[in-house]
Amino acid sequence: MELNLHRLWIFMQVVEHQGFSAAAQKLYMSQPSVSNQVRRLEQSLRVTLVDRSGTRARPTAEGEVLAEYGKRVFLLAEEAVAAVQQVSGLATGRLLVGGSTTVGTYLLPALLARYRERHPAIECDIFVGNGEAVQEQLLGGGIGIAVVAGSPHGDRLVVETVLDERLVLVAAPGHRLAGAAEVTPEELAGARFLLREPGSQTRSLQEQVLADWALEDVPRADIWGPEAVKQCVAAGLGLALISEHAVGEDVRAGRLAVLPVEPAPLPRPVSLVHRRDRLLSPAERAFLTLLRELRHWPGGLPTAETAGTDE
Repeated sequence: MELNLHRLWIFMQVVEHQGFSAAAQKLYMSQPSVSNQVRRLEQSLRVTLVDRSGTRARPTAEGEVLAEYGKRVFLLAEEAVAAVQQVSGLATGRLLVGGSTTVGTYLLPALLARYRERHPAIECDIFVGNGEAVQEQLLGGGIGIAVVAGSPHGDRLVVETVLDERLVLVAAPGHRLAGAAEVTPEELAGARFLLREPGSQTRSLQEQVLADWALEDVPRADIWGPEAVKQCVAAGLGLALISEHAVGEDVRAGRLAVLPVEPAPLPRPVSLVHRRDRLLSPAERAFLTLLRELRHWPGGLPTAETAGTDE
């Protein structure tokens, strides 16, 4: 009995994409070739790995076991490459960084531009998803390092706070409270609040702030992604608690107005996260160095602490 790693990788793609056709497109192979490689893997292991009876290909019980070990095999292969790269340094390589939606949209592009200035030979990719999706990718080995809003929990994760950010309450410029020197939670009773999608760390914090303001029962709607939230607020569809870094340009341009509610939401951490059992590559360690140099998140709303700084 032998385990061919090439065939194992093809099988993993079939499982991930739930079909032979989708895996073939991903691998730039023909569907018959993919089917043949998986069949030969099954023959070598003397088991059926894929249930082909439904509309989607699903792993059998034996296939699920092999898929779990396959993730570990290819994660170990990535670590082997990282170990070799430690010898050659940063002459070549690739960096894949995960980011929760706000961080991935408003921090990572500018940060990776600085990174490329220092390390022009390193190719950079970004995976963006809500906090739940990013943590799933980290634990599954899809990404090695991420920057997320909040502080994820898990024994397998190393979490380091690198920055803080605030949520601010925004409204359309023509809202009745726009321009007020101070807004109380009581003045917001009956307002419609636009919340991020379930699974977002911002959503959890939004709900906590509404509870702190005794506004748990206000009308609400779910909106997926910060850009959609901003557009809906600007259109007058409701109010939203959103990261200061997502609305800085919009406030300066007059597309949105910040309502200064007291008590203001507490700051939340922005965290660097990676798996405890994973060896970081030289490219990833260089990114950690750059991230730890930041003192303030560029591009947010001005505060007393950030005024006059270039960070």
